[in-house]
Amino acid sequence: MRKLLLSCNQVAHGTFVKTDSPQVIELLGTTALDFAVIDTEHAPFDRVTLDRMLLAGRAADLPLLVRVPGSDAADIQAALDMGAAGVMVPNVDSAQQARLVVSRAKFKGGRRGFSISPRHASYGTGSRAEVLARGDATHVVCQIESVSALADLDAIAAVPGVDALFIGRADLALSMGLEDPRAPEVAAAVVGIVAAARKAGKVCGMHVADGEEARRFASQGISWFVISSDQGLLQKAAQAITRDASYVPPC
Repeated sequence: MRKLLLSCNQVAHGTFVKTDSPQVIELLGTTALDFAVIDTEHAPFDRVTLDRMLLAGRAADLPLLVRVPGSDAADIQAALDMGAAGVMVPNVDSAQQARLVVSRAKFKGGRRGFSISPRHASYGTGSRAEVLARGDATHVVCQIESVSALADLDAIAAVPGVDALFIGRADLALSMGLEDPRAPEVAAAVVGIVAAARKAGKVCGMHVADGEEARRFASQGISWFVISSDQGLLQKAAQAITRDASYVPPC
């Protein structure tokens, strides 16, 4: 069984998927990755293409989360109805917003609309109790990427139903008036986010460029890594091929 979101002491690795291709999901399913995140915030996925990607995830036995464009109820429900293992929600800036996100992702005690017919309900073949339990077991990941979120950090982490905090260093840096996501001020904020997650017993995640960066941040208490993306991995591999194959032909 692949790992999706675990404890602070168990590391899981995934990648962003930004390319509209179910075959990419099939291919990633043959690797040792634990999960992938379909990025509908920054990549051109509509609901039809997202449905195909999530179907491929089921076929490849690769857990898929969906990074939705925002906290809109329709986007969250659509991703979960199609069978996503959870949602990653950008720009969660307050505990109030975190509670709203959780309510839109959960049936019991929440506002998620119920239907017995979608993929997550096995197309009407599951019992109502099974479908409700399965739906409420989906994961909610809140992105922390603003100064406003830092000001309400402990309260966001403590919201019931929030499974993980995900550090968005690039947007966090911009929110702080900086351009470099590796600036000392951002690094200090990362320490605070990790501490808040641990205090609340939640997982802390981050997007990193490669495995080396993941190992460095794992030593700081981050345990859930989205490493690069399908585009980044393909580009890096292609550049490595041309670099490794460079030679001077004999005259």
